[in-house]
Amino acid sequence: MITDTHSHLYDEQFDADRDDVLERARAAGIGRIFLPNINAETIEPMLALARQHPGFLYPMIGLHPEDLGTTWRDVLPRMEALLQDEHHPFIAVGEVGLDYYWDRSQYEEQQEALAIQVEWAQKYGLPLMIHSRSAHRELVNVLKNCQPRGVFHCFSGSAEVAEELLATFPDFMLGIGGVVTYKNSKLSEVLRRVVPIDRIVVETDSPYLSPVPYRGKRNETAYIIEVIRKLAEVYDVTPEEMAAKTTANALKTFPKCQ
Repeated sequence: MITDTHSHLYDEQFDADRDDVLERARAAGIGRIFLPNINAETIEPMLALARQHPGFLYPMIGLHPEDLGTTWRDVLPRMEALLQDEHHPFIAVGEVGLDYYWDRSQYEEQQEALAIQVEWAQKYGLPLMIHSRSAHRELVNVLKNCQPRGVFHCFSGSAEVAEELLATFPDFMLGIGGVVTYKNSKLSEVLRRVVPIDRIVVETDSPYLSPVPYRGKRNETAYIIEVIRKLAEVYDVTPEEMAAKTTANALKTFPKCQ
């Protein structure tokens, strides 16, 4: 069975055919799909969907760095209150992180919000689902003193960045998605050179970042097969072995799913 560690299935882009998307995922051999949260508004749609598919869909809780807005100091306590329920369903704190690609206007606020949510992960014994874009050094600085576990989502960095992340954060995986299938991507070579097979998980980030041959279309979990196939080539194993290994890595990182 394959584990998709990052899918926004509650997104409105799936409203018209969500049941069909889930059926195609099951038919493709996907056994688990992890749902990272984005903001206050997505919590209930995500939880409702997860409740409909227990043992298949697993929710996370967190505030995405691009969704801080002006109310994040009010939103974060409300999110943490959900974690204080000992029967909460969340398998991780995420999707959280730093993103300075388009906008640096909340440069310090993003780091403060991330630090708060990293504290949740430690306090409640949960892994992190980390989003990082144009923010590598700042991210390392926020995380380096707490040694959490989790996934660096949508990794597409250089060999040097990969080596630093793997060495500095030994309990983290790199999340590999559709980018590895792109013709001009150097990610395959980076993985081959410096990333052991026991340090990766697979993801779609659906509805975004569709792999080849679906690039330009809405992404969905069933397409993760293309990521598995490409990684099997990179690591010179069978697709079945790659599926089994990445799922084992995911379960090691997210123990609440076992």
